Amino acid sequence: MTFARGRRKTRLRPIRADGYEKLLAYAAILLLIAVLTALIRGRPHWPEVPSIVWIHLATILVALALTPIMLLRTRGDRPHRALGTIWVVAMLATALASFGIRTSGGGFGIIHILSVWTLIQVPIIWWSARTHELARHRSAVRGMVTGALLIAGIFTFPFGRMLGTWLFA
Repeated sequence: MTFARGRRKTRLRPIRADGYEKLLAYAAILLLIAVLTALIRGRPHWPEVPSIVWIHLATILVALALTPIMLLRTRGDRPHRALGTIWVVAMLATALASFGIRTSGGGFGIIHILSVWTLIQVPIIWWSARTHELARHRSAVRGMVTGALLIAGIFTFPFGRMLGTWLFA
């Protein structure tokens, strides 16, 4: 892959997934399987689910499905950039939709801190890729996948939450 900097063209070497990124990719696959299993098991309750929750679930499923693909395949080429744009939009939409989902008392929960963090970090991820700040981009993606996808995703199952109830019922 090449890109122009001034008059010179610089050839970038593809970055391969390291052990941590492979772990993140496989964890995203497991979380995706858990969410899909919970959704299938909760099918009788689907009519009770508010639209904003379905929007949140749909956007997070897109991001979860794209995460292992993005982490394990060749990076920096046109398909990576196109899929990355879809991932970024899905993450932003997920974070925005989360503000329509409130605690049982009607307020925001501690998990909404991750939504604010996502709204800050995702533009940084996009911009660092566009400006070829690869170390910053890689670090920000790893942090976002770890925190906003995997850790937040794991916390959708305990404490009597909908997906956990459906998965473990």
